[in-house]
Amino acid sequence: SGKTSLLRVLAGLAVPAAGRVEWSGTSVQRLEPEARADIAYVGHLDGLKRELSVEENLEFCRRFWNGRDAIGQVLEELRLRSFRRREVRRLSAGQRRRVALGCMWLKPARLWLLDEPLANLDSKGVAVVLQWLKRHTADGGIAVVSTHEPRRLAGASLEIGL
Repeated sequence: SGKTSLLRVLAGLAVPAAGRVEWSGTSVQRLEPEARADIAYVGHLDGLKRELSVEENLEFCRRFWNGRDAIGQVLEELRLRSFRRREVRRLSAGQRRRVALGCMWLKPARLWLLDEPLANLDSKGVAVVLQWLKRHTADGGIAVVSTHEPRRLAGASLEIGL
């Protein structure tokens, strides 16, 4: 219980009832935009523009965060190339989840905060997310993941029960 609340506090979207959360010595609520760019949060809602296409959403996120120039790679890895021109509102829940995770991957953030990232994903989508998590942490990144399916993350995580 409290997994989503914890992630929202870590992201600076909610204030903790006690104590404080700091990123690089500064309260997460007071982070300057440059420091805030170091944190990527993917919650239950996908945060996508429904009237834009898959490719337009990815490009928007890449430009907004001055992110990785790898939209083609994201489309391939997430098996979204054939949907790249489709409006997000016409996608399945799993496809929207993959687009949201693709936006997160394009952002050059050291800390990933992921709330149920495997929800609505098929086995191939899960495999991609697990691969990304392993690569991100191997490169020195940090990932805090809440899940009801800890076995699917086995070997990729340090588990903390809440």
